[in-house]
Amino acid sequence: MQRVAQDWLVLTIPGNGGTALGITTGLQFLPVLLLSPYAGVVADRFSKRRLLQVTQTVMALAALALGAIAASGAAETWHVYLLAFVFGIGAAFDAPARQAFVSEMVGPDDVANAVSLNSAAFNTARMVGPGIAGLLIGIGGGGMRATGWVILANAVSYAAVILQLRRMDPDELQSPRPVAREPGMLRAGVAYVRTQPKMVMILVLVFFVGTFGMNFQLTSALMATEVFGKGAEEYGVLGSFLAIGSLSGALLAAGRARVRVRLLMGAAVAFGLLEVVAGFAPSYLLFVLVCPLLGLSVITVMNSCNALLQVESDPAFRGRVMAIYMTIVMGGTPLGSPFIGWIGDTYGARWTLVVGGVLVLVGVGLAVLVGVVARRGSPRAVRSAPAMLPL
Repeated sequence: MQRVAQDWLVLTIPGNGGTALGITTGLQFLPVLLLSPYAGVVADRFSKRRLLQVTQTVMALAALALGAIAASGAAETWHVYLLAFVFGIGAAFDAPARQAFVSEMVGPDDVANAVSLNSAAFNTARMVGPGIAGLLIGIGGGGMRATGWVILANAVSYAAVILQLRRMDPDELQSPRPVAREPGMLRAGVAYVRTQPKMVMILVLVFFVGTFGMNFQLTSALMATEVFGKGAEEYGVLGSFLAIGSLSGALLAAGRARVRVRLLMGAAVAFGLLEVVAGFAPSYLLFVLVCPLLGLSVITVMNSCNALLQVESDPAFRGRVMAIYMTIVMGGTPLGSPFIGWIGDTYGARWTLVVGGVLVLVGVGLAVLVGVVARRGSPRAVRSAPAMLPL
């Protein structure tokens, strides 16, 4: 709900367009790019359950401040920029700890299933949230104050998350012993990833998908307003239909005992092609119908990458591995969002999807090439994990 409201808030401030929307998204993800590698070291050194309580509190306070300013009708663009950046700082330390925490709640045999179920829960919220946000903004008049109340609702919701983290019994978690502080821990994590060809391939693919393909909040807003001439309610519907596909993909993934590289690559190719198709959709209805397929393909890619990295990584390095993953998934957005926003302002909203889809397809080819080269250059890693690239 907050993501929809925040984007709509930016567009309600006079003089703002695709570029301002891209800058807002970029600032929210910039801390992930800058801080996530260090956040992975923190996640390996401290209790992830405790760390998550702190990060959730930071994000709650940022949402509370932004919601209060918007609800008062006094929000300016720099307010949104600043608080989106603060929110991003909390998210930078939250993401690797939260991703690695999944494997502490289940055994290693259930990691892939747990990742998928976690994604299903997340995408259920994504399916319901945008529609509710668009409806509430519309009921509230569609202006700045209406977006503020939606953001305040998100701020209150963090209390439930923090409370449940406090209520967990640490003795029932499968938490590894925290790693002692040592010099060069970040370099050691990067060096470990470089010895794993499958991880290298996955991270290259994730960079292109996350940086140029997963800009839905930006591309959907521009398509809804500039191409189809729709309002907040119709914009919210786009997010809900994307989430329907994402939820379907997450539930399908939950039934798979193994994650295969072939499935990952096929889903990535499908996602790139579907983005190009969506960019040329002649009507709002057809664009809506393509959205579930986009959600299905991209969640298959991201779930597969997440599960493969968690299963393949050593528990002592898992926090740092997931931090590198989240740095690339979310940290690429400060690079991709302003670029995609500029494409929209310069060439039109449709080209935000077309260019993004083409670059995803380029990323698939480059990932395969880099993975093969890394495999040939890392004989020890290949012997330790046979048949990593069934190409």
